[in-house]
Amino acid sequence: MRIVSMALITALGLSVAACGSTTANRSVYSERQPVVSKTNFVLDLSAGNGGLSSSEQNRLSGWFDALDLGYGDRVSIDDPSYSASPVAKTAVEAIVASYGLLISETAPVTEGNVPAGQMRVVVTRASASVPGCPDYSYRSHTDFQARTSENYGCGTNSTLAAMIADPEDLVRGQNADGEDQSRASKAIRAYRDKKVGGQ
Repeated sequence: MRIVSMALITALGLSVAACGSTTANRSVYSERQPVVSKTNFVLDLSAGNGGLSSSEQNRLSGWFDALDLGYGDRVSIDDPSYSASPVAKTAVEAIVASYGLLISETAPVTEGNVPAGQMRVVVTRASASVPGCPDYSYRSHTDFQARTSENYGCGTNSTLAAMIADPEDLVRGQNADGEDQSRASKAIRAYRDKKVGGQ
């Protein structure tokens, strides 16, 4: 009788432990995925018909240095009233080019109106993170329903989010338009066409 009672208590304990799990993922697909968020930084510059003054150019360069502008950042010019002269836009493009970047064609929507006689430079920065990782809220145990733990995939996806150079590649990827695919596959072709030699 004692053996039966102990077996019954053990079975009830395992069933309660299984019911207490909040993870219902029975696949090998991770529920913890990288999330990409964007932040817009704006700077209004005085840009009259004479172009961009040297003081405004220095202010723009100092602003870029403070933001640590680099690869992955999107720089655009917001001039809805077309009040800025092409000379001023060319000056901004030259400064952006010194950081190894190009001006994006479309500017994002920002708060407030651009005053007359000024143009707005917008820096859009994306960052990737995996919310809720790591998750050690539930103790690991034997699961007879083959469910993955809540922490499953946290290590891989957090590392991917931390190491990717351009977080927007996690959303859209890179566009191959305009690339010479025959040149890109030249090394692979040479490796495959190489004749096998021996001693």
